[in-house]
Amino acid sequence: MTLLESARAVIDRPFEIQLGGRPMPTSLRYHVEDPTTGHRLTDAPDCSAEEVDRVVRAAAAAQSGWAAQPARARAGKVREFAALLRAHTDELATIDALDAGFPLAAMQADVAAAATLLEIMADHALALGGATYPLSENLHYTVQEPYGVVGRIVPFNHPIFFAAGKVAAPLVAGNAVVLKAPDQTPLSSLRMSELAAEVFGPDLCAVVAGRGEISGRALVAHPLIRRIGFIGAPGTGRLIQRQAAEHGVKHVTLELGGKNALIVMPDADLAKAADSAVFGMNYTVTAGQSCGSTSRLLLHESIADEVLAAVVEQVGAIRVGHPLADGTAMGPVIDGRQYEKSLSAVAAAQAAGAEVLVGGGRPNTVGEEGWYVAPTVLGPMAPDNPAAVEEIFGPVLSVITFRDEDEAVEIANRSEYGLTAGVWTSDVTRAHRMASRLQAGYVWVNGSSRHYWGLPFGGVKASGVGREESVDELLSYTETKAVTVVLE
Repeated sequence: MTLLESARAVIDRPFEIQLGGRPMPTSLRYHVEDPTTGHRLTDAPDCSAEEVDRVVRAAAAAQSGWAAQPARARAGKVREFAALLRAHTDELATIDALDAGFPLAAMQADVAAAATLLEIMADHALALGGATYPLSENLHYTVQEPYGVVGRIVPFNHPIFFAAGKVAAPLVAGNAVVLKAPDQTPLSSLRMSELAAEVFGPDLCAVVAGRGEISGRALVAHPLIRRIGFIGAPGTGRLIQRQAAEHGVKHVTLELGGKNALIVMPDADLAKAADSAVFGMNYTVTAGQSCGSTSRLLLHESIADEVLAAVVEQVGAIRVGHPLADGTAMGPVIDGRQYEKSLSAVAAAQAAGAEVLVGGGRPNTVGEEGWYVAPTVLGPMAPDNPAAVEEIFGPVLSVITFRDEDEAVEIANRSEYGLTAGVWTSDVTRAHRMASRLQAGYVWVNGSSRHYWGLPFGGVKASGVGREESVDELLSYTETKAVTVVLE
């Protein structure tokens, strides 16, 4: 039996919605595509609005008993769930490697990151304690109460990390969760719901799945869901805001796109800055398909040639292949749409004057099947080149040069997005000054891409509203109730 045949054993099983501790067959199913071939991998539930309603109502029934438990008790169960995920690391990572096309090692790291985020939220449980206020001779205090059932909608690019990590805060806060699995990569979310039921009991941490807008729209519009957390495309985020407003008063947070700038000043450690530019693109994790990728590399004109030569050499050495094959550093993009978008973006950049320095087409290490795009570097280009403005969401790095600090900040802030940014410099004063001027929610100084769990993550401008991965996220899944006890 080959490695691929052995790996496929983890998906040679039915993937179903769970309801009441049992599989709930749905009226429709759809084909899940294998991005390494473009052919069918398996199939998944395609939930109707009525089926979403059944899952949400079951979650609401499970939530009251969960909310009645002390916060530390809930945190303890969340830690159990984290441990169970770790015990299933190879299974879950293999599912995602096949379903999303990402390298196995990267998906194993995603399982570990999800478990860590669950543990971080459990650590924050006592932040739910509320406060007292010495306002008069009476007793004034606040308590944090859960919303009830929370809807979470997550994207394809970190399937198990987003599925498992993003239920952490709602659960610790005392909510039930109904998670909408990504259309393209639903399998690990569906498997996760089975594992969650082993720890939390049926229905408290539930998953729905489906193509298109039907199941997602039903979740957003459901009257029992007043809190929604979404990660994904900016257009979809705006659509969710509109749909939510049409069906009640709902608290919606959004983590959306990014066209993130990594700025390298002439006093930086240039070798490390070049390493950081490649690392920040997430080529070897998600084939560049990450909203936080530093996909604009801004180089001071005096050091541009040196840094760019090192970047091109590293990117050119990234081996593209099947995610389970030995030596593979990068897999395919997720589907034909993203494949065409990436290649079209390269062509548009060239038409606007940019040069393809490495990559730019289909790699020669794969056959004709599958959605493989070579890791690409374009540049140097004008700041208004389409590849310097539009979020490509693929393995394409755009390089721009600048003359001085003011111009670098101006170019970085020109984007409608504001998710992440980075500055490489050895001047501490300059680092703080530039960090304060950059319009981004998350800034690295002499770093890129890495998240530090517990530090608030989120964007400004078109990159969204709200903060995650921190106590801010936990508290956002509660409502504050103020109480006054009149003592006289």
